[in-house]
Amino acid sequence: MGEFTITGLRVVREAARSGSFSTAAENLGYTQSAVSRQIALMERAAGRALFERQARGVRATEAGRIVLRHADAVLGGLGAARQELDDLATRPPATLRVGAFSTAMAALVPRAIAATAPRLARVPLREGTSPRLLSAVARGRLDLAVVSETGNLPAGVEAAPLLDDPLLVAVPPGHILADRVEVAPAELRGERWIAGSTELSSTLLGVWTDATWEPEIAFVARDWFAKLGLVAAGMGITVVPGIAVPVLPPGIALVRIDHPTAVRRTCIIYCRATPDRDQDVRHEPRRIFTEALRDVAAELAAEVRHRLR
Repeated sequence: MGEFTITGLRVVREAARSGSFSTAAENLGYTQSAVSRQIALMERAAGRALFERQARGVRATEAGRIVLRHADAVLGGLGAARQELDDLATRPPATLRVGAFSTAMAALVPRAIAATAPRLARVPLREGTSPRLLSAVARGRLDLAVVSETGNLPAGVEAAPLLDDPLLVAVPPGHILADRVEVAPAELRGERWIAGSTELSSTLLGVWTDATWEPEIAFVARDWFAKLGLVAAGMGITVVPGIAVPVLPPGIALVRIDHPTAVRRTCIIYCRATPDRDQDVRHEPRRIFTEALRDVAAELAAEVRHRLR
């Protein structure tokens, strides 16, 4: 018994529609002998006759009607696939407006952009604090944002967890903690800190304290290069998130904070999708980028574990 083929199914369908092998050949641009050969091959695959040969043409048998029904489904599916592929060529390049806090812009977001470059033509970026990014998503100015806190989400905005990012202490070479893998919070008492703000409640990282002592903030620097430069020069220590580890200078030592709350929950926020099909199409770039962010987050977590061995 042979195999059904796309060409054979197309010939069977046209012969049934026209009621004539010769007309089917004309419509398809084949010779009549080619059509007869394809019909014979399909009947061999079916194991029985697909057409009754009559004086004035042909008519599908019961077996032929079964094959026709499935031929319509198969050929219809192939036609839909061809249309979607043609649409890809004419569809305007996908654009996704992405926001993220500064350390997420160091490795997480750039790697996700690189991974999705073949499918997302443009990814305009906006860096900012988490509250500002949340507001931008709620107002429709961003399609997606990576944030470190969500608070009370505005109506229509959803949050999906991305990772629990460990908080690490960056110390200069030669520091007493430089050869340690982890440190208890109490051991950080008396250190000189390089912070992003003098406000301990600020989302700008830099200081770790356990509320039993007041940290000494030696320098305030919002820029990460400035913070790390001060650390490398031996002017103090600072807190860095795990996702920034791949871009840190190799001379700076990293120590894990041994405390269950020494993590920063990182989330993806976006506006809730609607049932409208057009909306679903517009949200496809967001889905693609979200999957890339999750893959990169897993890679970064593995790099952090390797660096802290």
